[in-house]
Amino acid sequence: MVERATGRAVCLALAGALARYGVPEEILTDNGKQFTDRFGQRGEVLFDKICRHNAITHRLTQPASPTTTGKIERFHLTLRRELLDDHEPFESLAAAQAAVDGFVAEYNADRPHQALDPLLPVSPADRFSPIPTSARDVLPVWLPPTLAAAPTPASGRETSADDDGTVDPDTGSTAGALWAGGPVEFDKIVPPSGNMQIAHRQFWLGPVRSGQVVRFWADCDLIHLFIGGARVKTVRSHLSVTDLARLVADGAINAGPSPLPPIEPGDAVEVERVVSKHGTVVLGGQVLVAADILGGRRVGIRIEADTLMFYDLDTRELLRVRPNPLSHDKIIRLRGNRPAGPPPRPSTEPIRVQRRASSTGVIMVCGQKVALGRTHQHQTVTIHVSDTTLAIELDDGETRVVRRTTTLAVRNIKAGRPRPATPQVL
Repeated sequence: MVERATGRAVCLALAGALARYGVPEEILTDNGKQFTDRFGQRGEVLFDKICRHNAITHRLTQPASPTTTGKIERFHLTLRRELLDDHEPFESLAAAQAAVDGFVAEYNADRPHQALDPLLPVSPADRFSPIPTSARDVLPVWLPPTLAAAPTPASGRETSADDDGTVDPDTGSTAGALWAGGPVEFDKIVPPSGNMQIAHRQFWLGPVRSGQVVRFWADCDLIHLFIGGARVKTVRSHLSVTDLARLVADGAINAGPSPLPPIEPGDAVEVERVVSKHGTVVLGGQVLVAADILGGRRVGIRIEADTLMFYDLDTRELLRVRPNPLSHDKIIRLRGNRPAGPPPRPSTEPIRVQRRASSTGVIMVCGQKVALGRTHQHQTVTIHVSDTTLAIELDDGETRVVRRTTTLAVRNIKAGRPRPATPQVL
């Protein structure tokens, strides 16, 4: 008896039933949100997770089909007619629980089945019995850390988790485990859409992986996704300590060390940072220059022994290269560091920029002046900057190609605003 039939209350009742009677082969339920997310985001609720870990087939009824679970619906009717309709209001949940317990004991052991031969009375207890203890010990009941299995009333056997949350070596149960404040692990099933959601962030794996179990390893820096023991994706973590605590409350467990290999001297690593509006980033407590043109942009940084390679996170296009002033000790302590992927490659496409011609028809690109003529004064033109040439698209449709005479990098993409004229004071 509970005030509200929440998902946690239902799972606590299921945990008590598994501890008392053993693990069944199948469970049939309706489509309540406590049992399934069938009509939600097609994820995995705690009830589904308990069934999956204990090899229980969870079957669902069709919507608006109460006759599929007719036996339990008929039991509800009997409970209402023979107990609740004639009973005074209960003073507390404990009193209601005691009354229901007494009714259930009579229903199972003393009350004969009304549709059978009255001369040969048969009660439910004559036909049903718990799974033998010897059969239960072959495969112990799995429960998430947030649930503790209820003791078996007949034997008084307690759950196998120790008081400090460690796992009992005899049963392997992790019930009662406490969060250590570090990384956590949990399982999720890929929905048919292939798009999972964890703490308001989406993880795309594609419909081809629908139905597969994904193991998440998460902390406040990185999130690793594993399928069948193989790491398939590593992304920057968006989780806070509060988010990790919520995941533990939903069934996550304490995780081991990071699955990434340790960083050895000379190994390349990668981090992600947001470039400030002044074109700088902070690494290891040092302010390093990236580029003004990257201001406000999140970039990846590949850190090698002598160089810092700034690259685009989506395309891995190389954006800038800078000298590396960091020591190995500072590199291994960087927030969010991870083993580096393949080296980023420079783009083979010219950089597209815009410039506004002066009153004399001159533009400035990468420190190089190009005279377009007075007929193009104050016009905004587009320039394709490559390593050796400047291709200038003029308003009349003409494209003028000029050889580059400087090696300076592009600093501004958009054309600068024209300087306002200063009024003369008479």
